[in-house]
Amino acid sequence: MSRERVSSLQRWALVLGSLVVVLVVDQLSKDWALGRLTGGRIVDVIGTLRFNLAFNTGMAFSKGSGSGAIIGTIALAIVVVLALVARKVESRLQLVLIGVVMGGALGNVADRLFRAPLAGQPDGFMSGAVVDFIDVQFWPIWNVADMAVVVGGIMLAVIGAFAPVAEDDAADDSDGTVDGGGPDQAIDPAAADSERPGSSAGLDDTDPAR
Repeated sequence: MSRERVSSLQRWALVLGSLVVVLVVDQLSKDWALGRLTGGRIVDVIGTLRFNLAFNTGMAFSKGSGSGAIIGTIALAIVVVLALVARKVESRLQLVLIGVVMGGALGNVADRLFRAPLAGQPDGFMSGAVVDFIDVQFWPIWNVADMAVVVGGIMLAVIGAFAPVAEDDAADDSDGTVDGGGPDQAIDPAAADSERPGSSAGLDDTDPAR
């Protein structure tokens, strides 16, 4: 049974819808963190989870400090690649996850573009600091955008690895057709013998006149 195809409108509604949701939640949560956690305030949530404000001018896990322009450009390139990939995807779940990863990537790019750089950091293109505040204490502090990229990316990889191979209708010859498009024909040895050059249908091979 063939899978129902996704229309172009449905495709981009799923991608852009999930992208916008992640982007909005990410930016609102960062604004909340800046308003509530500034000055070293820490909010304990549950277990080891707490909200603890931190800033990052590099990549994930605070690596590559000060290389925001390079990292942001790579993130934008990944967003473009995912948009191109989405044009060929038929799974609604995969389209949603692509939008989630794109929204996460753009959430941190927005920080680099529009938030102020840290004190002592040079001011320039994508020099703004990414706002982190989700602290589980056994993992580097991260944010909603980071979660979207990591979780969405892992789920995309898992779904891609276990997705069933699409059936090739053209390779299904169960209807009795062959590559030439015509039906398979049973070959009658007797009929084939009667149609050999020099033979005549109904002629008796034992005829002494031959």
